[in-house]
This record gives sequence, C-alpha cells and structure tokens, in this order.
Amino acid sequence: LTDVYSSSPALGRYFKSAQVVYFSNESSIVFYQLEFSVPPSTEGFMENTMNPDFVRNVLRQNIYDED
Repeated sequence: LTDVYSSSPALGRYFKSAQVVYFSNESSIVFYQLEFSVPPSTEGFMENTMNPDFVRNVLRQNIYDED
C-alpha cells in the first residue's frame, strides 16, 4: 500500500503512511488505515480528492494495472 499511494500522481504528495489494522487468513479480510497530510482548506479537496471512492479507486487501478 505504501508504494501504491506514495507513487500515485493524484495522492502521492499527500500520502504519509499505511498501516494494517486487522488481517484474517480465514476470510481473506484486511483492514488498513491510510494517513494523508491534507493542505489547509482548499475548496472541494476533501469532497473530491480525499473522497473514499477516489482513494479506493487508486488502489483498484493499481491492481488492474498489475494484471
């Protein structure tokens, strides 16, 4: 995750860290926490760039690109 987000053109400059919070071999579930350094109030930044769907899609695109 660290490589994915730190090298992202859209999120790399804001990315600080990634940490696995929970991992289960039984159900193949991983919960992780991402930390970003957000600039002072920029119009639309949180609604667009830090939108959970957008952040998730950066990871999804990386997975698709590796296939």
